Amino acid sequence: MAHGGYGTAYQQTIVSSSKSRGVYIVLGLLLGCLGVHNFYAGYNGKGIAQLLISLTFVGLIVTAFWALIEIITVNTDASGMPMS
Repeated sequence: MAHGGYGTAYQQTIVSSSKSRGVYIVLGLLLGCLGVHNFYAGYNGKGIAQLLISLTFVGLIVTAFWALIEIITVNTDASGMPMS
């Protein structure tokens, strides 16, 4: 048999994040204005930005919408692994 991988079987392993999508959503709903859900998922830069922006009343409204959009659209943690 020739070398180069012909005739060999490959197994595909699917690895998922240790982060829970449900926990991410609950944190986003309860503490999303403060960016807690982003800290949980490892997006520390976005979490700090949300925390700092929410210090004003207008910023609090902006981060509330921002958090709502994120809990609907974000499915992976900061390392790119799908949240289970």
